[in-house]
Amino acid sequence: MTTVRAAVLPAPRAPIEIRELPAPPLEEGGSIVAVELSEVCGTDVHLAAGHLQGVPYPIVPGHVAAGRLAKIRGRLLDVEGQPFKEGDRVTWLDVHGTCNACWYCLVAKATTRCPQRRVYGITFGLADGPSGGWAEAIHLKPGTRCLRLDGVDAATFMAGGCALPTAIHAIERAGVRLGDSVVVLGTGPVGLAAAIVAGIQGADPILCIGAPLDRLRTAVKAGATAALDFESHDGPARAEWVHKRTGGRGADVVIEATGAPDAVVQAMRCARDNGRVVVVGQYTDAGDTAFNPHADLNRKHLDVRGCWGSDYSHFDRAVRLMRNPARAARFTEIPSRYYPLEHAGAALADVAARRVIKAIIDPRGSGQSEGGNPIAGDQGPGA
Repeated sequence: MTTVRAAVLPAPRAPIEIRELPAPPLEEGGSIVAVELSEVCGTDVHLAAGHLQGVPYPIVPGHVAAGRLAKIRGRLLDVEGQPFKEGDRVTWLDVHGTCNACWYCLVAKATTRCPQRRVYGITFGLADGPSGGWAEAIHLKPGTRCLRLDGVDAATFMAGGCALPTAIHAIERAGVRLGDSVVVLGTGPVGLAAAIVAGIQGADPILCIGAPLDRLRTAVKAGATAALDFESHDGPARAEWVHKRTGGRGADVVIEATGAPDAVVQAMRCARDNGRVVVVGQYTDAGDTAFNPHADLNRKHLDVRGCWGSDYSHFDRAVRLMRNPARAARFTEIPSRYYPLEHAGAALADVAARRVIKAIIDPRGSGQSEGGNPIAGDQGPGA
């Protein structure tokens, strides 16, 4: 493989370009993965808009993907010390270069805040080779943590995509327990995944507030107890709806997964006294908001936590969850649309406009398709 066909984001607010990229020399301990599926997520929308700092444009987006190991130089081991072999289907932790030597890694135990961490499809540029999932192949650097996808349906895994490990982290931060009432604000991929994971954790009821209506229907199909259209209900009406369904107290846990600053205030107002709020949707700086520190926070004795990114443990648990057919089946309720590389720009526009819930990039595909599994048994569009 001397060149790799990829969808490239040249600069913020620039159209996606299809380019033939030179394949860099493979380093000892490095690998090349033939990409089967990647995704377009909210992060990619922010990348295209120039909302993130430290992005070395031009880049190949797609920070989570699944594929088969096409080439390994030297040894590549899993966390059990077992070697991978060429042909294995894998995904990988999108974060690379966490130092495990700085204050955040060793003292704070917060590897997602390590200043050395870089992310495939986000902070690796073309100078690093094809380093994103919107490509026929991705070059993984030595030290990248791969995870086996044997026993996992790759299309269902990508329906969870980056949202699933993020949601697992959020539910972990919230300490969701059996029987907890949980409110999820936002019905995009992260909100839907959070509702599913909360249900697996034993939460009841699970109440989703979001829009548009097709996403609310998806939330209920995936296991939410009830869903409310926030566009036709103001803040007080949303809080009243939650209180009526939680014994008049408010929810034990509220997960904010919208990205709208005022949703953080709404989250606090939907939580019960001594409840927990986790903020996972504020990935970029969308501006300020205002709240009453006495009435909304201190008098309620709330525990409010941020949730930034995910680490290997969250990816590991995401893969293990997807190996359980009953649990993985909940993610098949999330409608997916598949796009070939040539239509990556259209996929990005559809996600930005909320015309689709989940956009999947199929580098082998030849046209857009709805739902289904394009690589089941290695068959499907472009196979």
